Amino acid sequence: MKLAVLGAGAWGTALAIRFADHGRVTLWSRDAAQAATMAEARANTAYLPDCPFPAALTVTADLAAAIGDVDTILIVTPLAGLRPTLKALTALGSRAPVLWACKGLEADTMKFPHQIADEELDPAIARGMLSGPSFAQEVAAGKPAAVTIAASDADFARRTVEALNTSVLRLYASDDLVGVEIGAAVKNVLAIAAGVCDGLALGLNARAALLTRGLVEMARFGAALGAKPETFMGLAGIGDLMLTATGDLSRNRRVGLMLAQGLQLDDILKNLGHVAEGVPTAREVARQAEALGVDMPITRSVCKLLFDDVPVTEIISELMERAPRMEGDA
Repeated sequence: MKLAVLGAGAWGTALAIRFADHGRVTLWSRDAAQAATMAEARANTAYLPDCPFPAALTVTADLAAAIGDVDTILIVTPLAGLRPTLKALTALGSRAPVLWACKGLEADTMKFPHQIADEELDPAIARGMLSGPSFAQEVAAGKPAAVTIAASDADFARRTVEALNTSVLRLYASDDLVGVEIGAAVKNVLAIAAGVCDGLALGLNARAALLTRGLVEMARFGAALGAKPETFMGLAGIGDLMLTATGDLSRNRRVGLMLAQGLQLDDILKNLGHVAEGVPTAREVARQAEALGVDMPITRSVCKLLFDDVPVTEIISELMERAPRMEGDA
């Protein structure tokens, strides 16, 4: 398969490296200077300096050249970059199937990636999402991982999995695009909460309770939006949640750790140096949950920590002092 990966951050670069194991891959960067540096160094020296590019991987800052004769386009930008990238593809007349690895809900519109794609792409163009428990550094280094490719068209998902599956990056197909997108969005919010929990040294019991109840929130939100319950028991649900909420490479978990230290959000984001999608996503998930009448107390608490400067001790008291109830209830 000939593949164009649009977005040369850590995750886009890692996927480009991995998929170049058995196909021709073009990695596109909107920054011409970055593209030139990567082409010369044969590595992404900014994000993955120890992971050399395979021979089948080329780099360009020319979008038209990147997508010229490819079989599939994979967009790996922050969610804020998805809509402008899709607009650019449409302007260039591209008809290639599109996958995205963007996670979250669009600021202000509360729209998921598939809704953005539906607005910007011709309905006849196949599209779907790649998501699952995977850190860029480990994927680029060739360590085993498994992710999901989800599409409303199950046949497209299966064909894409067969074409892109590698010996170290195992792919699974899903027809629950909405559920996979919800898992990808909400797990980042919960990872911030888990980082706060660990940063305050509340203990393993507390973290287990937090993540279990967080998974309930995720599934409840998904049910309201028509997702399949089993999706949240798979790679894009509990799998991605466990990794992002407990792994030291998780940017969203690091946000929580720094919140526990008393740092202000602006300083945290400056220190991070990367996009932490859980920060903007928290607000949009909370807004949509409220509109749907879905109770998501952990998500609301994360928003209070991020945007309202509510003390951590007050948040913990609110969560622990909620009225007792049956576990299956909200």
